[in-house]
Formats: sequence, structure tokens, C-alpha cells
Amino acid sequence: MKAYVLKDAKPTFSFEEVKLPMLKESEVVVNLGAAAMNHRDVWISKGMYAGLKYPVILGSDGAGWLDGEEVIINPGQGWGKNESYHGKNFKILGLPENGTFAQQAITERKYIYTKPAHLTIKQAAALPLAGLTAYRALFKRGKLQNGEKLLISGIGGGVALIALKFGLAAGAQVYVTSSEQEKIDKAINLGAAGGFLYTLDNWGIAALKETGGIDVVIDGAGGNGFDQLIDVCNVGGRIINYGGSAGKITRIMPQKVFWKHLNILGSTMGSDRDFEQMVSFVNTHRIVPIIDSVFELKDAALGFERMDSAQQFGKIVFSIPPIV
Repeated sequence: MKAYVLKDAKPTFSFEEVKLPMLKESEVVVNLGAAAMNHRDVWISKGMYAGLKYPVILGSDGAGWLDGEEVIINPGQGWGKNESYHGKNFKILGLPENGTFAQQAITERKYIYTKPAHLTIKQAAALPLAGLTAYRALFKRGKLQNGEKLLISGIGGGVALIALKFGLAAGAQVYVTSSEQEKIDKAINLGAAGGFLYTLDNWGIAALKETGGIDVVIDGAGGNGFDQLIDVCNVGGRIINYGGSAGKITRIMPQKVFWKHLNILGSTMGSDRDFEQMVSFVNTHRIVPIIDSVFELKDAALGFERMDSAQQFGKIVFSIPPIV
């Protein structure tokens, strides 16, 4: 099969022929039609990730065919028995094991799910990691309820956009933040009630006045702006953080946290049950992930460049040619 292989952390990639290893008894081979990128792939390519090894085929998201059926793969594997948090054997497809930037992917059969019928193969490839992350953050950690006000930071990324769609489907009033007014405008066109430029000083206080207060915040950045997420929250608000693209969280006044009875929660991926429930939610509400752009797998470097420059609004997808 052909695969887009990361050779080292320079980074050096090669689109080359790769031989599949022998399967374990519990494993199957999925013939992939599309794969999608996550920021995780960029960080691994730069050597900014734990457990690096080379060569490796990146990619956590994929959709294709198994035994003639259209399927998607759950990339969060080995969660463990405790629904509250993952165990020591938890791993994400695409490192340490080879992932989906290839014509075929190996995974255990239990991580295979029927593709939502209303999605194309490319749309389905854009769903798994972002959908799982957003679903758990919103509903398991954030306990979002119908009628609550939801704020999503950094709109434009895959998790943020699917969280927007999930939040709207659940009956929330959704607001967003971005460094670009164009992305805020696009989110409003998708149904957001409004948005705020986080590049402006004291945007959180202004947002508090405009919204009347936020009940749930979904944040993938952290960094110096995290304190303003606290400012915008109502009493009893829940802030769920799933990423740290802006670095260390600083400048938090504990008085604001305890006086507002805030819950600041971490969330990573999700359990097998979360994935199953997420797919059911997508089917029920006929949710379609936002695709920013599509590249041929052999041109995957263009996708890495686009994500690294934060140009995207939605998922970057790779079209994968069939094995001839």
C-alpha cells in the first residue's frame, strides 16, 4: 500500500510503498477512502509530543470500507474500565501505532463503527477525533443543558466547530471567540449567537455584559487569556479545557474561581461508550462536520502547511486513492 510516512522530526516525509505487518487475531484491515488531520499530527511532525518513534504513519481520523461496509474508526483506544478517566494503556491511533495517512489502516475490530449514512466518506473521516473530544467535553464533563449559554474559544478548528454544531443541536445558545472577525462571521452564519475577538483587551468583561454570562466554556488553548474565560462565566459555570495551544495558564485570581463556584475541568478524547453515544448523536441530529479543504494524500504537505499557519476553518481532509 501507499502511505505518507514521517521519517524524522526535521520533519521529513515520504509518500512511499509500505508493507502491512501480519495481523493479530483481533485486528482487521480497513481500506481507507479518506483521512483527516488534527493538530496532533503537526505537533508530532515537529517532535513536540511524547513517545515519538520513526518511521511512523500519522493520522488518527479515517473512513473507508471493511467487508463491503462503509465504516469509521474510533481513534481513542484502550481507554480502560473507568468511565471517569482513561487508564495507563490508553493510546491514540497514529502514534505509537501507524495511523490513517495510508491506503489501509490496521485496528482492532471493536474500534470499527458503521459510518453515519448521511455523511460522505470525506465528511465521515472528519468526524472521529474531533467529534469524540467535543462530545465528552460538552456533555460528560461540561454537562451542557438545553437553554444554557455556551462559549467556544478559537473557532475554526475541528473540535471547536463540531462543538458548535453539537451545542446548537442540544439547544444551547452558542458564542465563539477568534482572533479573526471573518471566522466569527462564519460561525454566526452556522448559527452562533455572537462572537468576540480575544485579541482585544478585556474582551471577557465586554462579553459578560453582552451575553449576561456564560454557563459552559469549551477551551482548547489555555495560555494568558484563560483568566478572561473566568470573567465571562456565570456563578456555577463550567470551563472545560481539552488543549494547550496557547501555552501555560497564568494570571488566575483564585478569588474569582471560588466566589463564582466555578468548575475548571480537563478533558481528553473519550471512552468507547462516549464514541458510541457521539455517533448516535450525529445520526439523530444529522450533523455534518465542516471541511475546510481536501488534498490528495500524496500532497499531504500542503495540509500540514495550512494547519500550521492556522488558516483553516474546519477539518483538513486527505483523499486516498484505492489500491489498484
